[in-house]
Amino acid sequence: MKFPGEVERFLKYVKIDTQSSEESKGCPSTEKQRVFAAMLAEEMRSIGIQNVRISENAFVFGCLPASPGYEECPVLGLIAHMDTALEAPGGCLHPGMVEKYDGSVIPLGQSGKTLDPVLFPELLKFKGHTLITTDGTTLLGADDKAGIAEIMTAAEKLAASEEPHGKICFGFTPDEEIGQGAQYFDIADFGADFAYTVDGGACNEIEYQNFNAASGTFVIQGRSIHPGSAKGLMVNACGIAVEIASMLPADQKPEKTEGKEGFFHLYQMEGDVNSASLKYLVRDHDNTEFERKKALLRDIASVMCRQYGQQTVHLELKDQYHNMEKVIDRYPFLIETAENAVRDSGYDPKIVPIRGGTDGAFLSLRGLPCPNLGTGGRNCHGEYEFISVQEMNAVVQMLLSIVRQFGSLRERNRENR
Repeated sequence: MKFPGEVERFLKYVKIDTQSSEESKGCPSTEKQRVFAAMLAEEMRSIGIQNVRISENAFVFGCLPASPGYEECPVLGLIAHMDTALEAPGGCLHPGMVEKYDGSVIPLGQSGKTLDPVLFPELLKFKGHTLITTDGTTLLGADDKAGIAEIMTAAEKLAASEEPHGKICFGFTPDEEIGQGAQYFDIADFGADFAYTVDGGACNEIEYQNFNAASGTFVIQGRSIHPGSAKGLMVNACGIAVEIASMLPADQKPEKTEGKEGFFHLYQMEGDVNSASLKYLVRDHDNTEFERKKALLRDIASVMCRQYGQQTVHLELKDQYHNMEKVIDRYPFLIETAENAVRDSGYDPKIVPIRGGTDGAFLSLRGLPCPNLGTGGRNCHGEYEFISVQEMNAVVQMLLSIVRQFGSLRERNRENR
C-alpha cells in the first residue's frame, strides 16, 4: 500500500532512537538527538527549505521565505520536538500496521499485549482508519515524530507549490520530554512572530491552557542496623519513603483526576534501608493551587526532618513550566485560525486543557505566542501508543490552511507596523 509522505516519513523517523535522559546536564541530553537533527537538516535542504542550521544545542531551524508581495504577513513558526519519552523503551521499534480497522482487538506483535476496545474505547472511533501501532515492547514515538513528519510534509508541499505565502519558520527541538530544551530555544534566531507546536493528541484538539509544572525529588538518608538490635538505632529510608507517600492526598493522583484538576504523580522510587528516593511530578492549572502543592512537599520534608533528624530528608524542588493561557488570551486570532484549519480538514475543533505541557508553554511565556495542535497520536508514552493515518493527513491539511490564513493577514500586519 502506498502511503502519503507524512506516513512514510513517520515510519522512517520512529526507527531512530531519540530518547532524552534526565541524568544528563547538557542539551541535548543524548547524542542520538544530535544525529537525528543532522538527518532532519539534510532532508530540509533537499525539499527546498532555506537557511537550514543546527545550533550548538541541536535545535534545527530553517525557513521558506515569503512569496513576492507577502513580505508583510506575520511570520509563522511551526515547531515539533525530536526526543521521545522515557516511560517505555524507545529503541528497536517495529511498528505494526492495521488497515481498515474493523473495531476488533489488535494484537501488538508477539508481546501478548493488545489494544482492546474494552480497555481503550476510543479505538472504536477509528473504524475504517489505517492505524500504526507498537509491537507491545516499546513506545511508538508519535509524540512527537508524527508532528515532525506532518510539518515536513506540509513544508515539502509548500516548497513545491506556486501558492503564495508569508515567511514560514520551521523548528525541531531536543529535550522537550524532560522539560529542559526550550530554555535554549533562540527565539530571535528562529524569527517567527507567532508559532504553533504540533505535539500529540487528536487532530482536532487545540490546546493553550496547560499545567503549571514542577518536579520534586525526596532524597532520604537512612541508617542500616541489624534488625535484631535495631531499636532506637535504625533509620529505615524505605519506611520513611512510605510515610512520605502516605502524607500526600490520595485523591490527587493522575489516575483519579481529569481536566484542570491537579495532581502529585509518583513516577519513580528506589532504595533500601540506607537510602531511598521518591520522584514526583507536581501539576496544577491554577497558580495558587500549584504553589500550595509545592508548599505541601516542603512541609512534609520539614516534618520528616524534625522526626528523624535534620539530615534525613532533602527535597529537590524545581519549576519546569507555567500556564501559557494568559499569553495566548492576548492573541485570540491564533485560536480562531486553528479552529478554521480544523474545520477545513473535515473535523470539528475542540479546545481542551493540556494535562501536561509543551515547548509552546515555555516559548509563550518567553515572548513567542505558541498554542499547540494535535498530531493524531493516542496513548503516548507507553507500549499502547497508536496513531491514525487519516488523522495525520488531516493535520497536514490543517497546517496548509494555517499558512493560507496567515497569508490573508498581511494587510492587518502592514497596518500594525
